[in-house]
Amino acid sequence: MLLGRDARPCTHTASRGDFSVLCTRCRIRTAVTDDGLCTFCSGTRPAMPGGLMAPVSGPGGWGVGTWPRSPVGLARAVTALLGVVIAADLFAIGTGLHLRGLWQRSATDGSPDIHGKAGDTAETLYGVAALSQGVTLLATAVVFIIWFHRTRRNAEVFDPSVQRMGPGWAVGGWFVPVANFWFPYRVASGVWEASAQTRPDGGWRTVPRTPLNLWWGAWVASLLFTRVTGSMWERAEDPEAIVRAGGLVAASDAVDIVAAVLAILYVRAVTRMQVERALHGVAPAPAAPGAPR
Repeated sequence: MLLGRDARPCTHTASRGDFSVLCTRCRIRTAVTDDGLCTFCSGTRPAMPGGLMAPVSGPGGWGVGTWPRSPVGLARAVTALLGVVIAADLFAIGTGLHLRGLWQRSATDGSPDIHGKAGDTAETLYGVAALSQGVTLLATAVVFIIWFHRTRRNAEVFDPSVQRMGPGWAVGGWFVPVANFWFPYRVASGVWEASAQTRPDGGWRTVPRTPLNLWWGAWVASLLFTRVTGSMWERAEDPEAIVRAGGLVAASDAVDIVAAVLAILYVRAVTRMQVERALHGVAPAPAAPGAPR
């Protein structure tokens, strides 16, 4: 589950001797709205409670008294769409290897199947697979960037001092040629650091960036591999070249699956940390210069 181990399936929690209804969405905080949502999930802006340090004004107009917005719903949507991406990639691998097999038989023993009905059907299915990959990737990218931008906005509330790039780069950084191999990672790094859980005494607790680094490495590898193999497939003309390109395209789809799985783990990790960070409430005291976090 996106909310981690602290989530409970119960529907009530004791509070000062009586029972309060839990939020119907996150199942952690107390519901305060008529539709059963807590202040975090409903996006309401109550007065700052005692002990909570007001956030410093930062880029994008987020100023004093601003509360974070829940990334849980978007995270669930991104996770579901990434599952569809994985399914589309598996479909593409299956249809691609079938088409490659027909071309391989044509190259080795002169089988005419690739030029008949079997070949037409295989190419049609492969075209459908490629189209499904494009559609699912586009839909996932849109929702993922919305989630990414929201977590960056939340990070501005949690700790603006560790943000290396403004909130706008959470969207624009993906569309800058060449820089899109680095800018989104810088944004994600700041989000990760600001979202890290705090210790009970209010100090920082280091959270390994393994999910972030693995996801970003796999994403860059998938992007480069897809571009190279796609170019090879477009240039392939003779059966031998088509067979080689088809195998590499299938391999690039497999790398894309790995990247999608790691993206799910990354989204879940950041969402869980932001929920825990928001529930903790108290902002840590600034660390001394040069002190490790």
